[in-house]
Amino acid sequence: MKKILVTGCTGQLGRAVNKEYAGSGAELINTDVQAGDGAIALDITKIEDVTGFVQEAGPDVIINCAAHTAVDLCEQQWDRAYKINAIGARNLSIAAEKAGAKIIHVSTDYVFDGKGTRPYTEFDPVGPVSAYGKTKLEGEYFVKDFASKYFILRTAWLYGDGKNFIKTMLRLSETHEKITVVNDQVGSPTSAAELARMIRFLEPTENYGLFHATCEGSCSWAEFAQEIFRLAGKGTEVVPVTTEEYCAANPNQAPRPAYSILENYMLKLTSDFQMADWHKALEEYMAQ
Repeated sequence: MKKILVTGCTGQLGRAVNKEYAGSGAELINTDVQAGDGAIALDITKIEDVTGFVQEAGPDVIINCAAHTAVDLCEQQWDRAYKINAIGARNLSIAAEKAGAKIIHVSTDYVFDGKGTRPYTEFDPVGPVSAYGKTKLEGEYFVKDFASKYFILRTAWLYGDGKNFIKTMLRLSETHEKITVVNDQVGSPTSAAELARMIRFLEPTENYGLFHATCEGSCSWAEFAQEIFRLAGKGTEVVPVTTEEYCAANPNQAPRPAYSILENYMLKLTSDFQMADWHKALEEYMAQ
């Protein structure tokens, strides 16, 4: 029986991975920084803990869903963000290599500076502008340095079972007739279920390397909110604002890439797998 170690199992992607593999016959070893909710405690920032745990568990695959994703908080918590997003990836890669296991590491569109004018491919130069993006990019480098059987998947605007933009918008719509949402940042809303499908597709292969992994199509945050309200049957008005206007009303915001549309170039070149259009994926999520 194939053994798959999942880190960050109680997060949005970790939960989606568990659903995707349910009934597959694989044994999932679920871990998170704290025990509970089906998780075994594992602190990925501690090398001895990680190597000892992996040696004892003997996984065939490690899926790293753990990350410090609070973009604004990362600015004030650089050390913590670096430990989780970079050192954690390093430790898991070292342990995976020692165990002969594959590692699937999830990264982000925030590794780019957002000044692009066409969808970014895996071969475009990176240049993160936030602590979150910088620490996630360091994590990518560590995976490449220490693991030989790796998949790095850059995703964007992820939502699933947990705290996310969709739930925030729906909660605000209960008490607000109008909501201001940024309209000059564009990207591809991506369902955690779709990303988990891609993970399961790539995992048994030897098609290693760096992949972009987002739902097809793109929109602004304001357009995303409008589609959420349309599907939910809400009459809440979305008032588009610029990033500058939003930051003036909401100070201490971390810089974010204005343009972070990713092209799933490597996936299309090396396989026949295609991720769903973001509208379709959102409809399925909202229906559930």
